[in-house]
Formats: sequence, structure tokens, C-alpha cells
Amino acid sequence: MLGRLYESQECSAARALEVVGERWSLLILRDALFRGYVRFSDFERSLAVAPNILQKRLESLVRDGIMETRAAENSEHREYVLTPKGHDFKPVVMALTAWGDKWVEPGPAVFEHSGCGGVVEQELHCSSCGPVPVRRIGARARRRAAKKRSR
Repeated sequence: MLGRLYESQECSAARALEVVGERWSLLILRDALFRGYVRFSDFERSLAVAPNILQKRLESLVRDGIMETRAAENSEHREYVLTPKGHDFKPVVMALTAWGDKWVEPGPAVFEHSGCGGVVEQELHCSSCGPVPVRRIGARARRRAAKKRSR
């Protein structure tokens, strides 16, 4: 089994994988973000995952601040709801879906604006000159403030 931590990697993508990179976690987030699922039974039915695995993944998402639990109305059950940190994961799922549609097989989902019904697409955008093709994007080290020495 692969380890969960990428301690030798100084990279935000590696840090994000430590939190949400496990496949069941991604699918739980997909269902919470786009299907509005909050109940254990909904996730279990949708994903056909073993209950013990589902419970571990939900607990992990709660521990990492992506979801939180609350009491369900008119029930003794708990609900798993997205936090702002969890909602901010939506563009990641959309990007992964777009890649899968292009390079694996088109899926059934189309993302739409709830306000007008228009199709929502992601675009890579340079802060200086506007839209930019994916092949024209590179990476560089982020400029960091110098650390102060303690005396």
C-alpha cells in the first residue's frame, strides 16, 4: 500500500494529495459538491464502498476541515456537510472531470450555472495578458519572505 504522506516533496500539490488524493475521498467530495449528499447512506449507496472504508474517509475529511458533522433534522443520524474549504475543492473536481472527458471517456456531467443554466467551463488565464494555452504555462519557485533569525 502506498504511503499517505509525501514528506520529501516541497510542493502544494503533494500536500493536497495527502488530504484528498485517495480515490474514495475524491468521489465523496464529488457527491457532496455536485449531488448535495450529506448522509452516510447516500454516499454508501452511490459509491458502493464498504462501510468501514467510507467511515474512515469521512472521518479524515472532517479531521482535515473539509467537512463537518451536524445532527440531521428529525433523525438521530449525523450529516456530513462541506465547509468553505470543502466548497473550494469544486474547481478541482471540475478540472479532473474535464480531463477525463477529453482523455478517457466523456462522462454524463455538464457543469452549469445555477443562475442562468449556462454551461460553466474553466479557463486558464494570465493576470497580465488573458487566456493562455496549457502548453504555454510553466512553474517557478514562489518568492518567500526572508526568515527572521531569533537571537
